[in-house]
Amino acid sequence: MGLPTSFEPTRRDGLTIRRIVRVNHAGEYGAIRIYSAQIAVARWLWPDLVPALDTMLADEIDHCHKFFAAMPERGSRPCRIMQLWSLGGYVLGGATAVLGRRTIWVCTAAVEETVHRHLDEQMHFLARRDAGLHDVIASIRDQEFAHLTHALDQLQGMPTGATARALHRAIATITEVLIWLSTWGDSSRMTRALREATVVHSRSG
Repeated sequence: MGLPTSFEPTRRDGLTIRRIVRVNHAGEYGAIRIYSAQIAVARWLWPDLVPALDTMLADEIDHCHKFFAAMPERGSRPCRIMQLWSLGGYVLGGATAVLGRRTIWVCTAAVEETVHRHLDEQMHFLARRDAGLHDVIASIRDQEFAHLTHALDQLQGMPTGATARALHRAIATITEVLIWLSTWGDSSRMTRALREATVVHSRSG
């Protein structure tokens, strides 16, 4: 069954939809900067990682184009803190690559876990409000999950200590803060809505 398209989003929902497109576009651009910096360093230090990073970078570029293309129809524009996503992404990518191959995959896992959860929340919100954007995110979500799975597979054979766990938490927290700022707090609203729906579903099941 396809998603219902007859539901008319409220003015408040329309604003949230514009913010979803904006933050996803900014996040994909940030990911492009992370992978670009990691590849630049990996070509010198970890050349065997470059093919996988190149594939992920190509995916993120495609995702960024898709969200940019979704903006005009929804009256959305690029994020005002785009430079923060850009600079932060490049510094994070370069630093994690210099620190080692393990930290490259810790960075990918932390970012992708956070993004994957927010994409689930966005899809729940959009299901009866914007079927087109829902489908775009659904297709992108599968590729982001593949990135996460690849990173976790790589980390499985590596020792993880307190430093790696602390780095994972720090990167995840920074990503959460940037998402919250870029959506003006709407990410918290979508998190609560999905949790409430999950509780209701589990009680009725």
